[in-house]
Amino acid sequence: MAEKDPVVISGGGPVAMILALALYRAGVPFVALETLFEPFIDQRAASYHPPTIEMLEALGLTDEIIPEGLKSSCYRFHDRVTGEVVVEFDLADLKSEVKYPYVLQYEQYKLVRKILTLHGGKPDFDVRFSHTVTGFTQHADHVEVEVALEDGASQMIRGSYLVGCDGGRSVVRKAAGIDFVGFTYPELFIKIGTYFDFSEQNDKIVYRNYFSDPDEWCNLFKVNGEPPKPGIWRCVIPMRIGETEAQAKSPAALQARLQRFFPKDSDYEIAYANVYTVSQRVAETFNAGRVLLAGDAAHVNNPIGGMGLNGGIHDAVNLAAKLARVWKGEAAPDLLDLYTRQRHKAAVDFTQTQTIANKKQLEESDPKTRKIRLDELRRIGDDRAASRQYMRRAQLIESLETAATVT
Repeated sequence: MAEKDPVVISGGGPVAMILALALYRAGVPFVALETLFEPFIDQRAASYHPPTIEMLEALGLTDEIIPEGLKSSCYRFHDRVTGEVVVEFDLADLKSEVKYPYVLQYEQYKLVRKILTLHGGKPDFDVRFSHTVTGFTQHADHVEVEVALEDGASQMIRGSYLVGCDGGRSVVRKAAGIDFVGFTYPELFIKIGTYFDFSEQNDKIVYRNYFSDPDEWCNLFKVNGEPPKPGIWRCVIPMRIGETEAQAKSPAALQARLQRFFPKDSDYEIAYANVYTVSQRVAETFNAGRVLLAGDAAHVNNPIGGMGLNGGIHDAVNLAAKLARVWKGEAAPDLLDLYTRQRHKAAVDFTQTQTIANKKQLEESDPKTRKIRLDELRRIGDDRAASRQYMRRAQLIESLETAATVT
């Protein structure tokens, strides 16, 4: 019977693993299928906002990950042109309404690894590597998922539902014929990791920094290193339009970018450098019959503000609660339409709007407009009520509250 079929999850990243863990704790069987032969160690998202940390606590993860991460209550906007700190926001001002008044810096690959360490050996925690979802066929009471194996063989897995957590190029979304509405930025972004400790050289630097510059804006933030290495500072910078990945990642180009931003007498020790395309897109719907989307498969955005991973985790937690009720027969399948309405609104009205505005704030080139934007940031920072409201929106607190009112 359909209610006995597991939920099939396409993907093995952080959103897939949070969904898997939430379903597991709700007593819903699942099969998670990941293309790679082991968890992917990538250097992308690493920031968890206060409401996201509370969700991770509910899943039994915070005692494990908080000691391994960096707590960052403050973040600063800098004017790279003048060298001044424009404004500082301190999440401690929200301590009366959030349990965790800080952002936790903890790379997403570490979250995946932690979940698999804690639960991967359990017989009902079914995660299969070297399994690639290539398509599916929907039926009235189940979905048949086509899977390619590492040796070239294929198999069919029967599921009650299929959830695409397979990234911005989602095979599941494309096979479902769901439009991915939005645009792609003309410039690529480069993320450079270095062991150089900026905060020891400049007392204006905190763990999370945003630098406004009409020529080359920058995000700069710190994460813990893998022992015995020290902490790593991540620098996200836009590339020149037309600049190739090979050009940007050449040793000379990497040194030039960092030296131009933070000059020093010796070369930087580079931990890694990654180049990636950035888009602002949202799927037209997050559910189509027995197929659902979450995380980057449902929405993508620029990294300024650290909203993509957080929004994906919010998707997974919201979806797991609804999917568990439907799977157990406690609610009708149209409850999954509510998942789309709530999370689509959160993605469009909050994550997309805020991240687009964040990028415009940092890259503004018109001197008059730039001054207006920076002055407005200063005004917000000087007004405690306005500052609190800004942080509530930036940390996706308002997003969750608004989405929860959608019926």
